[in-house]
Amino acid sequence: MTVKDFALPDLGEGLTESELVSWRVAIGDAVELNQIIAEVETAKALVELPSPFAGTIAQLYAEAGTTVQVGARIAAFEVAEDATVAEPVEAIAPSTSSGSEVPAQVEREPVLVGYGPPVEGGARPQRRARAFAAAQPTETPPVANPVAEPVEAPSASGKPSVQPRSAPPVRKLARDLGVDLAGLVGTGEDGLITRDDVEHAVQSPASPTASRASSNGLRETRTPIRGVRKHTATAMVSSAFTAPHVSEFLTIDVTPTMELIAKLKQSREFAGLRVNLLTVVAKALCIAVARTPSVNSHWDDAAQEIVEYGYVNLGIAAATPRGLVVPNVKDADGMTLAQLADALSGLVETARTNKATPADLGGGTISITNIGVFGIDAGTPILNPGEAMILAMGAVRRMPWEFHDEIALRQVMTLSVSFDHRLVDGEQGSRFLADVGAILSDPGMLLTMV
Repeated sequence: MTVKDFALPDLGEGLTESELVSWRVAIGDAVELNQIIAEVETAKALVELPSPFAGTIAQLYAEAGTTVQVGARIAAFEVAEDATVAEPVEAIAPSTSSGSEVPAQVEREPVLVGYGPPVEGGARPQRRARAFAAAQPTETPPVANPVAEPVEAPSASGKPSVQPRSAPPVRKLARDLGVDLAGLVGTGEDGLITRDDVEHAVQSPASPTASRASSNGLRETRTPIRGVRKHTATAMVSSAFTAPHVSEFLTIDVTPTMELIAKLKQSREFAGLRVNLLTVVAKALCIAVARTPSVNSHWDDAAQEIVEYGYVNLGIAAATPRGLVVPNVKDADGMTLAQLADALSGLVETARTNKATPADLGGGTISITNIGVFGIDAGTPILNPGEAMILAMGAVRRMPWEFHDEIALRQVMTLSVSFDHRLVDGEQGSRFLADVGAILSDPGMLLTMV
């Protein structure tokens, strides 16, 4: 038997660090090759980390809740001398099309991060995957388990009592926020209390912990800036102060589109699909992009070039418990309305359940944000970094509207766009917005545009 270290791999995003969210294993556990051993949060996604070895966990170097540099060792495995090891391959950058390239020399079992062992038998379908470099084996003696353990604390009677399991950073956060861990039920692995559990206890006004915190005079709460929230903040500041934003608004009667959606829901072609206003807006956007390609472009400052895309990777802003993410539908412009409905439903659900991968989040070319779901009529959205245009959908409201030279109650909404004025002139941005509005006001108008 020998002991081999495993370092935090490069997840193919050009990132230098990740937060270790949770361990799925403990010292002494037997693991199989490619078994999920941990969850790590990058600036873009929550990623499950597979084991590069088959053997026994000898040591865990990093605690859950800590930030680890790429290349730093995080675990040690006790393995047999002839054990199968996941072979490292060159990292693959996020694909910007619907396909991806996988090394063809050996067919491998796809895993979320990297490639697994060779697959015996026939070929398997190719899927997007991330490569990683396994750490060089080193001889390391096992040490005591540094991960979260139950903690003895004095009770009201003065006798020690066992506190719920939590990692040291989580316990420190609880102390800072005045949260009593004894009143919490952990949602992590095997009842582990997580940072989210502590923060939720403070934010929930109905929770006993929140009441205790208030009675202790807590006047403010502090949440570490990390993960998706940190990435989003950095990206939005960079976008706001790099790209000169221009915003425009258009209020339209979408009654014909709402009537069309009601008919589509009854049609055989859309049976079982979630077709809604977002679906039609997405299709209208793709058609409008073809007529004004400059809105689907990128300013490459390093190369001093304007990159105009010949495809639409349509980003959909989604609010998640971890913050705002913008996964995108690859090659949305080549999809039928039914295909787009299916793709959008799956993508948004994946994002909201924290299952969006770096491939889902990378390579977007233009985006939609649906602020109407919050009852908001209009806004001035900030561009997703690297993109030239973002379209905001406002709430649909029944309002008095001129219709056939009379006043009638109609379903009305406001569309908002923000665009990068380096790439898109006012005339181009206005024409794009007018095209989307024309399609939603009268879906038959798209016959004149394609």
